[in-house]
Amino acid sequence: MLEILDALQYTFIQRAILATILTSIACGVIGVYVVTKKIVFIAGGISHACFGGIGLSFYLGLNPLLGLLPFSVLSAAALGFLSKKTKVSEDSAIGILWSLGVAIGVILIYLTPGYAPDLMTYLFGNILTVPASDIWLMVAIDIIILIVVVLFFKEFLAMCFDEEYTQVVGVSADKIYLLLLCLLALATVAMIKVVGIILIIAMLSIPASISRKFSHNMKTMMIYSSVIGAVLSLVGLALSYQFDLPSGATIILVMSAVYLLVVGIGEVQKRIQRKNVDTDFD
Repeated sequence: MLEILDALQYTFIQRAILATILTSIACGVIGVYVVTKKIVFIAGGISHACFGGIGLSFYLGLNPLLGLLPFSVLSAAALGFLSKKTKVSEDSAIGILWSLGVAIGVILIYLTPGYAPDLMTYLFGNILTVPASDIWLMVAIDIIILIVVVLFFKEFLAMCFDEEYTQVVGVSADKIYLLLLCLLALATVAMIKVVGIILIIAMLSIPASISRKFSHNMKTMMIYSSVIGAVLSLVGLALSYQFDLPSGATIILVMSAVYLLVVGIGEVQKRIQRKNVDTDFD
């Protein structure tokens, strides 16, 4: 514990903590929609398609996050268009974009002279290397996500539970769905340095799934999900620092362990309640 407290004096640890909290806010808000709408694999498709943006950034010599931002939004827009405006099924569209993004990224990185030293960071995450510029980008992404969610909360709610009702009240469900995918793309950009492309799905789904065990109110779930994500991420960060483990993977392990614990306790409680009901009838 003393070692961890001593580490707080270092700038890179302070940035890591800030990045963790900022990422948890984006994940907490968007993750609730992802879990409720059951579009977890769409999140995976967008995140893997983003690899093309990383490859483009390395090829052009840019900050990878600058290439990721437009590429992720374009991937989300393409996925929404393919699934809603064409006869291509949603799972096929995910598979196409997933593989196309990765293929573009691999080719562009191969064509880039020299070695890409930060590539593994974007694949598996390394929160300890987050620069100040990325922190400000995460702040901007969080602000955009929160503003849009506040402005279109009722529309998102209707789209998640009843798309036909959304159309009846004069709101285009397809446009709201596309807007949600764009917010998901922004959240993906915010998460990449923390857990990497490979583990983004877990960051989006686990805190939101845990919050769902305690509430079914969307606003409350978003708050719970953000707080749970932040606390568990900080615990994972502390463990990764203490035992010299990869930060992204350690964070996901902590979240997964807590999720399994919550599910296990819930199942035990249900069995006890059923047993009590059966006893009352006897």
